[in-house]
Amino acid sequence: MRFPHATKSIALTAALSFAFIQAACSRTEASAPRPDTDTTLPIVPVARVERGSIARTTVLTAEFQPFQEVDLMAKVAGYVRTIHVDLGDRVREGQVLAELEVPEMTNEVSKATAIVEETESGIAASRDELQRAESAHQIAHLSYTRLQEVARREAGLIPQQELDESHSRDLIAEAQLASAKSKLRVEQNKTVVAKAEEARLRTMRDYITITAPFAGTVTKRYANSGSMIQAGTASQSQAMPLVRLSQVGTLRLSLPVPESLVSTIRAGERVEVRVKSLGRSFEGRVARFAARVDTATRTMITEVDVANPTGAIMPGMYAEVSLQAERRERILTAPLEGLERSGTSARVFAVNDAGVVRIVPVQLGVEDSRRAEIVSGLGESDLIITGRRTGLNAGDKVKPKLMESDR
Repeated sequence: MRFPHATKSIALTAALSFAFIQAACSRTEASAPRPDTDTTLPIVPVARVERGSIARTTVLTAEFQPFQEVDLMAKVAGYVRTIHVDLGDRVREGQVLAELEVPEMTNEVSKATAIVEETESGIAASRDELQRAESAHQIAHLSYTRLQEVARREAGLIPQQELDESHSRDLIAEAQLASAKSKLRVEQNKTVVAKAEEARLRTMRDYITITAPFAGTVTKRYANSGSMIQAGTASQSQAMPLVRLSQVGTLRLSLPVPESLVSTIRAGERVEVRVKSLGRSFEGRVARFAARVDTATRTMITEVDVANPTGAIMPGMYAEVSLQAERRERILTAPLEGLERSGTSARVFAVNDAGVVRIVPVQLGVEDSRRAEIVSGLGESDLIITGRRTGLNAGDKVKPKLMESDR
């Protein structure tokens, strides 16, 4: 009988059929699309559209200058006896910087003092003479008055000649009194002139000592001990300064502000001053401006004062000053790295709550170095992609990763 062999053949055929069906099912499952999961979606950095303030600024470059700078010159001519400072020395206001030697100045002061004493003696003599003249006039006038009174009471008792002689003596005494008074005034005026000359010479003698008019730093030294110094009133080709003094505790920047920004300049406004050579920023203050636009350059000179208490900034260094031209408060803003521009138009890649990308045209307003105003196209708290957007299309699904705000 062949039944066992037939049974075995049927069982083998069934097993092969089952294996074929299972393999086909496996291939079908492998080729079917799988649903999106968080592990397969691309991760993109996003930022949130939020309200804030934006200040539009203009950067101008200027060179630091000392707040004050002067070449100190002598008022009188003489030799430098001692010079107490050198290049780089810091001095305080009123500190003695140098002393001159002018021997003839002392002699002139002594002569002026002697003249003052002489005129004062002349005043004393004139006063004595005036006192004598007053006494003589008083006696002569009294005698004439008495004789005149007697002659009026007893006619013919006093001869007319005697009366006339008494009147003449009275007039002479009166003239002598007036002369004595004039002489006293002359002597007093001489004393005033002599004292003024003495004071002038003493003042000139004080110029022998050269002092600092303000606290600052000696930035140049011209003379040495023994140098002949001409008076500062001489021509500049002959007069030589002693030192150059610069006030660097506060420095100033002179900025040519464009005409378009003139209306925004306000005295006292705080500005940021960046010194690239130091890698630091300092706070400055708009201290003064010309209030007039130069017709040649169409700019207005504006000065910014910068405090320099530690001397970190040196005169001559360059600085960049950020002047605020416009400021907007509580406006919708977005980071600049999230914007794509094409001419005057702009767009962003926004991501909704489901992670779907959409391309949104936006209208921009003012902007600063980091963010721009969103006038239309987006709402507050919307997310926009700030990283690379190459290969992304509208409708793609992504996994957004919120970046920290830079505000």
